[in-house]
Amino acid sequence: MDVKYINPFIKAVKKLFNTMINVPFKLGTPSLKKGNIPEYEISSIIGLSGTVTGCVVINLSKEIALQLVSALIGDEVNELDDDCTDAIGEIANIIAGNAKTDFPSAGTTISVPSVVVGKHKVSYPSGLPIISIPCLTDKGQLVIEVALKENG
Repeated sequence: MDVKYINPFIKAVKKLFNTMINVPFKLGTPSLKKGNIPEYEISSIIGLSGTVTGCVVINLSKEIALQLVSALIGDEVNELDDDCTDAIGEIANIIAGNAKTDFPSAGTTISVPSVVVGKHKVSYPSGLPIISIPCLTDKGQLVIEVALKENG
């Protein structure tokens, strides 16, 4: 996978954390993910189609989800309810939407995010490498997983 499609996600995560969420974080080193089982119990999944196809998965623990949603809405959230999962989907949507604006070519659309809570697997597109980008906060780590291919 070309870095021209990874770097926009790194930039989008930095922008989100520095402007909308205001939670201190440290970006880890991207690596290749093995398998389709997420590390944490919550995943927000967005599909991409058009000039680029694949998916982006924001994978995080309940503790991180509550921290980020609380920071996003400016009020303490203590329960992983429907409003909280909607906000997790919106965080993924913001990241994917901002990254898409920095893609080298136009013509890519993003799907509405789906949020999965509990033990699960993710259906990544077959045959594509999955790049895992860790982000560390004071409450733990979340991971942005990107599996994309450029359509000729």
